Amino acid sequence: MSADTEPTKPRLIPLERLTSISSLVAKGAVFTGHFNAPSDLGIKVDGVLEGNITMEHGGTIHVGPTGVVENTRIEADYVFIEGKVKGSIVARKALEITDTGTLVGDASFDDMMDIHPRARVRGKLDYRGEIEEPRAQGPARISLVASGGQQTG
Repeated sequence: MSADTEPTKPRLIPLERLTSISSLVAKGAVFTGHFNAPSDLGIKVDGVLEGNITMEHGGTIHVGPTGVVENTRIEADYVFIEGKVKGSIVARKALEITDTGTLVGDASFDDMMDIHPRARVRGKLDYRGEIEEPRAQGPARISLVASGGQQTG
């Protein structure tokens, strides 16, 4: 949560994806095990979840500001982190980590990623999409200025 206790507004994750979530691990609750859904569902974690969260097709995972997900592998189309995640993340469409969010582990994404100022990340970020090679524009000409002020090259 922000300092004014208002929820963080998503900048990248569609708001309708977050408001349509129907599964919740409530604040104060502890869930140990794996959460797996074969279809386009969503889960919000405001408590503690110890285990994997996998949405095989589609899916939205929201780790709320009081949420902690540990010993995990998270996989879904959309992943929105306001709390703390210890483990790995695969976001097939978008990954967003807010100013209150912490990720200790690696994250990969296929399309878009947004890390807000003050978010904390310790791990590797990996873009899994295609990366186009830059087009060759002919030989580059580099000019160097020596300490005496004469241009070389």
